[in-house]
Amino acid sequence: MVWHYPERVRTATQEKSLNLGQTHQHKRMKVLNVDVTIDTVAGGGCAERAFQMNRALTAKGVKCTAFIINIGRLDDRIKKLNGTHVYVNPCLSRRFYVPRISLNRLKKMVSDVDIIHLMPHWTFSNALIYLMARYYRKPYVICPAGSLPVDGRSSSLKRMYNLIIGKKIIRNADAVIAISRDEFSHFRKYSVKPTRMKWIPNGINPEDYVESDPNAFRKTYNLPQNPFILFVGRLSPIKGPDLLLEAFSNLNNCFSNYHLVFVGPDDGMQKALENHASDLGVKNRIHFLGFLSGIKKSWAFHASDFLVIPSRREAMSIVVLEAGITGTPVLATDQCGLSEIETIGGGMVVPATVNGIHSGLEKILSKHDDFPEMGARLKQFVHERFIWDSIAEKYIGLYREILAQTA
Repeated sequence: MVWHYPERVRTATQEKSLNLGQTHQHKRMKVLNVDVTIDTVAGGGCAERAFQMNRALTAKGVKCTAFIINIGRLDDRIKKLNGTHVYVNPCLSRRFYVPRISLNRLKKMVSDVDIIHLMPHWTFSNALIYLMARYYRKPYVICPAGSLPVDGRSSSLKRMYNLIIGKKIIRNADAVIAISRDEFSHFRKYSVKPTRMKWIPNGINPEDYVESDPNAFRKTYNLPQNPFILFVGRLSPIKGPDLLLEAFSNLNNCFSNYHLVFVGPDDGMQKALENHASDLGVKNRIHFLGFLSGIKKSWAFHASDFLVIPSRREAMSIVVLEAGITGTPVLATDQCGLSEIETIGGGMVVPATVNGIHSGLEKILSKHDDFPEMGARLKQFVHERFIWDSIAEKYIGLYREILAQTA
């Protein structure tokens, strides 16, 4: 299935900004962005990043083509990618996300673009597009988004994938993009040359998080007037909601007026979390709201006192940026890829353990009066470094550099 949307009208300045050197003068840059899906519920932060990157590059005048699989709810997301050509491929296997696509269409799609952007790593889509890129001698970059370590589920299959093709995809890339500098150590294990390691972080669109109505939010989800701590993410072990629940239940009695709100899709943990909350005697202070987006997600950030990111491992948490753009302080573990939030005074960073999070909760709650100032510092930090408008320019600059070298 293919969606085509009309291209946006570009100004002369935008057109001029896309000149790529002598071999690409007066030619509009064509980029193929490859990911499993752009639906955040199904694909998490990587899907959100792919969606936002396509939107930001298209707004800059880049001719983007998104190659995805029919996973999740896509219609509304595709409509918002006005100007991007979206190729939605049927899924042959939902366990391994194998796309079904004709060889002729694949050839045409790859041969027609200037450069290819692969995301994240362990996918059949990346393998297919990589082979075709090598055949047509097309330059490509890859952003693993923290996925390179061979651990967790399907580790034996990951080793096999790397043995057959995965390591070649990483090593032969014109650039391997880190969303956190912590990823450089992963790249070195794949023998990536230092000159090919690039750091381009995740971004955020401020206009997506301007809506604020705490009363409407509480009324919509039947929340009391008590102050609350916010969690945003999938309810899965890697995101650490169990660590947060345990730490929250051990809070000093002087903080017993606080509630804890979980926002995010269930990835198999919600029932166990609910049962454990009952066992811990805090069930009446715990709320599960499910996945939120748009205005309601913006409401959640603005209504909360602060956000907690208890992740056991994460390359770079997008919800840190969402909190920052709404002026919401953050308590995060040291596994989230943005330890600067403590340095700039926008929150705290703690070990990814129950004791670490518990200690952090009590420390940050004792500084309640400082929340507005902490939120303001984090907001300024995010505005200065992580707005998609400037992040897109970094990508365009990288693409230009690579195209000039391969011309």
